[in-house]
Amino acid sequence: MKIFTIILSVIAIALVIFNATLLDFNALFEGDSQIALITIIASLCAITLLQILRISKKIEKLSKTR
Repeated sequence: MKIFTIILSVIAIALVIFNATLLDFNALFEGDSQIALITIIASLCAITLLQILRISKKIEKLSKTR
């Protein structure tokens, strides 16, 4: 599970970087920039959820050992 979350986190970070190159700061809410902005926000949400999953698994492992 740990490797799976790491791989998905790396993919999400790569999506953020790729979509950051597509942003046009002169027209941020138009065309491809809008799609890139939405995808960046979605990728950041995915990273947050994966970190929560990783932490919850770590807590679960600690509680089982006690």
